Amino acid sequence: MTRKPPTPPRGRGALSQPDNRFESQKRESVEEGAEEQSLRTQFLPDAARTIINRNNSPDVGFSLSINPYRGCEHGCVYCFARPTHSYLGLSPGLDFETRIFFKQDASSLLRVELSKKGYRCEPIALGINTDSYQPVEEKMGITRSILEVLEEFSHPVTIVTKSSLIERDIDLLAKMARKQLANVFLSIPTLNEELSRSLEPRAAAPWRRIEVIRALTAAGIPTGVLVAPVIPVLSDHELEKVLREAREAGAISAGYVLLRLPLELRELFGEWLDFHVPLSSQAVLARMREFHGGKLYDPGFGERMRGSGPLAELLEQRFRIIKRKLGYREMPVLETSLFRPPSALSRGRLFPDFPG
Repeated sequence: MTRKPPTPPRGRGALSQPDNRFESQKRESVEEGAEEQSLRTQFLPDAARTIINRNNSPDVGFSLSINPYRGCEHGCVYCFARPTHSYLGLSPGLDFETRIFFKQDASSLLRVELSKKGYRCEPIALGINTDSYQPVEEKMGITRSILEVLEEFSHPVTIVTKSSLIERDIDLLAKMARKQLANVFLSIPTLNEELSRSLEPRAAAPWRRIEVIRALTAAGIPTGVLVAPVIPVLSDHELEKVLREAREAGAISAGYVLLRLPLELRELFGEWLDFHVPLSSQAVLARMREFHGGKLYDPGFGERMRGSGPLAELLEQRFRIIKRKLGYREMPVLETSLFRPPSALSRGRLFPDFPG
């Protein structure tokens, strides 16, 4: 007998709470209707000692990043960062979108790190794993405080978001953009409102993200669009339409990322498919295997974001053609030469709790 997929809690992307991969025992809920309850989000302080993350992945365009939050209330079921909640002893499922950790000392930590002797300025990517403008940011303002420090130090930043809350910070971003210190990408995987509501239940609606592109562009902030993720069968046919509408709104640069299904995400996304689009579920997974040589996912650099083989080549060709036709170009290079850390004379004023 085919097992009926669980019912998702209201306003959430994941349907269940699977154990993380580090658990030695697996638990299964037997209480009927338990998944239907509305779950409250918990916000927990993250006692981080550093704020800048460093990576050397050859298939991403940055080496420094900051994530003000761990976990994301947007609840995007496809989020490749979900498995990172396993390192906290939590589930990549509903825990990821209901147990949010916030870095309350982010701006202070950033001041310290940027002021270290020998710090080398490179563009910082803000909110790459989880959205730095998720709903709780409206109350906490951690991302705003980070931008204030970056603006003060003339440090370049690039932002990826799917939230309209970024409009709150147009004043800062426009000021930085005038010195070529900021750019923004809006992530828009689909323009289908119904599909978006189930894929990314607490993110801004697609039409609203298009409006954000228009507002940022009007303020002089270089803005691009990321069609991320491209989901075979469900949304890949929208690639040209998303790029066209974003370009009409003012986007100057564009990119795309194929759906990624690492670790526990394979089970979570499979559940979502079975519940929301049961007639397309097997077709989506079969197509993903075609992109990855028979596997659902290939974690290799280069392969993980694009896939390989004929289908991957066709998708890349479609992207290049529409990008050229619409006049997209590369983002202006962010300026690093303007970076100025606090002078030695001001260290005592800026960092009263740290020895000079």
